[in-house]
Amino acid sequence: MVDSVIWDIGYLFSASLFILGIKRLSSPKTAPQGNRLGAYGMFLAIAVTMAKMYNDGIIDFYLIAAGLGLGTLIGFYMASKVEMTEMPELVALFNGFGGGASALVGFSEVLKRLQDNDIPDSGVELYATWLAIGLSGLVGWVTLSGSLMAMGKLRGGFYVPFTKKDDRGRRKWISFPTWGPPWLNFVKGALLIGCLMMIGMTIQDPESKQYIYAIVAMSSLLGILFVLPIGGADMPVVVSLLNSMSGIAAAFTGFVIGNNVLIIAGSMVGAAGLILTFIMCKAMNRTLTAVLFKSFGGAGKESVTRTKVGSDPEEVAMVCDGISKCVIIPGYGMAVSQAQHSVKEFADLLEEQGVEVRYGIHPVAGRMPGHMNVLLAEASVPYEQLIEMDDINSELPETDVALVIGANDTVNPVARTGEGPLGGMPIIDADKARVVVIIKRSLSVGYAGVDNDLFYENKTMMLFGDGKKMMNELNSSIKEL
Repeated sequence: MVDSVIWDIGYLFSASLFILGIKRLSSPKTAPQGNRLGAYGMFLAIAVTMAKMYNDGIIDFYLIAAGLGLGTLIGFYMASKVEMTEMPELVALFNGFGGGASALVGFSEVLKRLQDNDIPDSGVELYATWLAIGLSGLVGWVTLSGSLMAMGKLRGGFYVPFTKKDDRGRRKWISFPTWGPPWLNFVKGALLIGCLMMIGMTIQDPESKQYIYAIVAMSSLLGILFVLPIGGADMPVVVSLLNSMSGIAAAFTGFVIGNNVLIIAGSMVGAAGLILTFIMCKAMNRTLTAVLFKSFGGAGKESVTRTKVGSDPEEVAMVCDGISKCVIIPGYGMAVSQAQHSVKEFADLLEEQGVEVRYGIHPVAGRMPGHMNVLLAEASVPYEQLIEMDDINSELPETDVALVIGANDTVNPVARTGEGPLGGMPIIDADKARVVVIIKRSLSVGYAGVDNDLFYENKTMMLFGDGKKMMNELNSSIKEL
């Protein structure tokens, strides 16, 4: 028999790789190495666990090999086929898988204990074990159902299989709703209290399976209702919060099965995700409770009564001729139009003329933390050119042209007034550049439902149309100069 200290040393080394990996993720340049370190840490954790199970005589190699093989194939396929524009959906799905895995482990553990009549004696051990199992299930099932709901909302909906195709070869599309009347908060509160009561009932009657099934059903419904009222503008907060919850569920599961690496890794993911959640909230000047329980935009949108004569790509190309500095400010519209490669081509054309090009990245631009960074990295934009909001704002007064593509609320000057839904929200100071070029389909308001005064300033040039189409036309005009 191998001394248990050996397994703890292996888990400790694995946890160290997780910590180093998270540290390397703090910079886009070192992020790939951080991902590899995290993968090595997980591989080591799996290897140590399998060796420990073999040493204890409780391993089924065929079953585990089948699971590892199937999971590897699915993961490889998803990672190799998914488009960068679909990364938010993939991240949400991974969060759900993490929470679901933790919930299933806790669920199987309690059923196994009931089957084997391995119920702790009444006292601290019973309370601690059944409480950890209950919380693992509660957080895990909420994370799974909530993440699946988030993925659907990020995609906008789904095509119904086997339905009749339209003229463009598309099947029937069902959109995911954003629905949340005020009374729904009371329903969510009641479900949460109900889940906690069920956990308490399992401690009072640990041999009953009905309470376990009730926790599964109620927490799954709670996860759906948890995400249902939250709109697209708040998805960066929701995705990071669900990521934190998947880590918390893993930590609880670690207590259930006595696995130290799950406790350590889950705690790190939970803490890191929660910190990121608060960073996202700060970037929106909103509290977490406001994001989760109050509506934000999407309703009662302000009607646009002003007009603006649009410019054409040739005019913008002439303005860009002879400038010394340009800042590109991307938003979700760039992701929707998949214009990142055209934006990179635009930057290359300017740099050939000796223009300094930088990218201003707002923390909540897109549908997940770092969404713009991921898209621009796909287009081979150098990491050094991706500048965070606080740093790029100091450079904008000396910027000749600020090119805003697909962004609205994150550059709206009304946020500085402290009034309305955007009041106090930190923005990128695009309006301080000498000339502002905005690529947008129309003058319509953003998600917050607030008109943008920047559109109507004399120094603002509007290019109305699809982001990718306009960028391609602008690039062609620059080449013709």
